[in-house]
Amino acid sequence: MATKLKKSYKFALRSSLYITLTLSVVFVLLLHWIAAPGTVPDYVKAVLLFAAINFAICFFIIQFRVERFIYQRVKRIYDDVSLLESTSFQRQPITTDMATLTREIEKFAEGKKLEIETLKVREAYRKEFIGNVSHELKTPLFTVQGYILTLLDGAIKDKNIRKKYLQRASKGVDRLIYIVRDLDMITKLELGDLHLVYEEFDIVELIQNVFDLLEMKAAKKNITLTFDMNYQTPVMVRADKERIQQVVSNLVVNSIKYGKPDGTTEVSIENLIRNKVIIRITDNGEGIEKQYIPRLFERFFRVDKSGSRKEGGSGLGLSIVKHIMEAHNERIYVESVFGIGSEFSFTLEKIAYPGGDTGEVDH
Repeated sequence: MATKLKKSYKFALRSSLYITLTLSVVFVLLLHWIAAPGTVPDYVKAVLLFAAINFAICFFIIQFRVERFIYQRVKRIYDDVSLLESTSFQRQPITTDMATLTREIEKFAEGKKLEIETLKVREAYRKEFIGNVSHELKTPLFTVQGYILTLLDGAIKDKNIRKKYLQRASKGVDRLIYIVRDLDMITKLELGDLHLVYEEFDIVELIQNVFDLLEMKAAKKNITLTFDMNYQTPVMVRADKERIQQVVSNLVVNSIKYGKPDGTTEVSIENLIRNKVIIRITDNGEGIEKQYIPRLFERFFRVDKSGSRKEGGSGLGLSIVKHIMEAHNERIYVESVFGIGSEFSFTLEKIAYPGGDTGEVDH
């Protein structure tokens, strides 16, 4: 911009040249008509002096008028843009160069278009999220309300009915607590308010503890919880042990929930790179259709809208898993073939065993 002649200057120069040439020709004709013989040198000097003075005056007047004319109109554009709080415009001085102005306006328009599209996507997500939250809270609330109203209408006098209805109402309250607790955790994870306590622990032992906790739940569908091999030595990792246990629990619970009766949930631990391991949780359940996989980690998203609610839960498990892994700066993956089964896997930082062992996982 600085090395090039401003376009308004080119306009002023050319306009001044055209005016000067025109007036000079007129001036020459007038001098030729009125000049006395023998005054040619003075005649030439007068023409040259007139041309120079006329050119300078024309240039400055035209340039001043053009600059002022363009500046006033461009300033209106900048003032209008500043109302939209465009930081890119506020950082730059007002220019009267039309090419520069056009580029800035186009850049501004593209940015605003992208911003509007992003807002539309967020608005659609917000509406869907509010609808999902409303639906998830409505079911247990109405359940609790129904049982309590029945008791208040006189059923409380029957001891057996009273106990049964209070137990069912309690289950509805527990479901509400699950939803609120999980929503609170996701909010903290997204805001970065959830503090992770890193420690070194054996991931094999942690997975075995999860198996023990969920053994009865798996037994109801006769699902076997197993490792892919017998891990003779510990596999030490560094992470927040409590949160990783929550990740493993959520993934194993999902494999049981959507697994086929008499099926298997298998966990394997493999080396990914030198300082990483990948934990795979594989089941031979119903699998997930391809179009649903990109949305699996959304809040309240359910592939089976009816069946999954019968199994309970807040509908936020996979979303929490994703946020916990992102808080660890780790990755989570999913592969699934509908009708065959699914595999969820996540990475963790691997460390050497106590005593200087390399911590290799043999497969």
